[in-house]
Amino acid sequence: MGTTVTHAPAMEGLSKDSEPRHGPVNSSRPAALKRRGRRETLAGYLFMSPWIAGFLLLTAGPMAASLYFAFTDYNLFDTPKWIGLGNFSEMFGDPRWRHSVKVTMWYVVVGTPLKLLLALGVALLLAQKRRGQAFYRAAFYAPSLIGASVSVAIVWKAIFSDDAAVDRTQKLFGIDVGGWTGDPEMIIYSLVALTVWQFGAPMIIFLAGLKQVPRELYEAAEVDGAGKLRRFWNITLPMISPVLFFNVLLETIHSFQIFSSAYIVGGGAGSNACGPADGSMVYTCYLYVQGFENSRMGLASAMAWMLLVAVALVTAVLFWSQKRWVHYEEGAR
Repeated sequence: MGTTVTHAPAMEGLSKDSEPRHGPVNSSRPAALKRRGRRETLAGYLFMSPWIAGFLLLTAGPMAASLYFAFTDYNLFDTPKWIGLGNFSEMFGDPRWRHSVKVTMWYVVVGTPLKLLLALGVALLLAQKRRGQAFYRAAFYAPSLIGASVSVAIVWKAIFSDDAAVDRTQKLFGIDVGGWTGDPEMIIYSLVALTVWQFGAPMIIFLAGLKQVPRELYEAAEVDGAGKLRRFWNITLPMISPVLFFNVLLETIHSFQIFSSAYIVGGGAGSNACGPADGSMVYTCYLYVQGFENSRMGLASAMAWMLLVAVALVTAVLFWSQKRWVHYEEGAR
């Protein structure tokens, strides 16, 4: 029998202590990658630095300062004096503060639903194919762009003044109540009319939501004999409920923040800065009066933080309630 001899492959050029044929491993590459990563991180922070500086100087800094001032007696001229909860106890005992809370809540509860109802109604009309859709969308959206300006508030005050357009129109129908802006009971209705007139922004959002509703659902419901009201209630509302929730949340927060229109329509300065007999005394208007007309910046800061807490609580309640009436697609929540 022959003997089989197995030869190991030759390892030319290699010994026990020698490097592989392709040369030594480049140990400097990980260090180069780290340096490159640090440079990219530094460049990122450099590009973000304007936003970071703006956030610290214009948002976080003033918020921290106002939180401190909320517990002090500060009039913008003298050194703040620490008084603890004095501003909050004075605020809760102030009848004008309670009146401003009542007016603001009335404005939010009445103005926001009316604005959203009109926005949804117009969106349903514009969702149908018709001539001039682009024009109508732009025309209805335009008030949202200019409605918050001071000039529009001045014009609005003139329209609702005594013997102006609204007053004369009322008299044609035998209604003689005078101008709304001069009446403590009616001036708040002029503010509600102004916010309802600015329904364009939520209308566009509703319109986008309506475009996402599958047409097959309406066709199937129509085949089953469902009428327009039934289709709206059982198909349209559930399908656009996330959009509806977004609009309710956004418009509620905006309503709590109303200021310029109430201040301008109400009078703009002096004893009638927030309307005759405080008829348009919304929360932010009274906050402005205390802070900048009465130089009670400590009290105004306390009022501002109470508004923040109130808006946060309302937002939390809305998010809690969405589980009952907002319908998301599977896995979208």
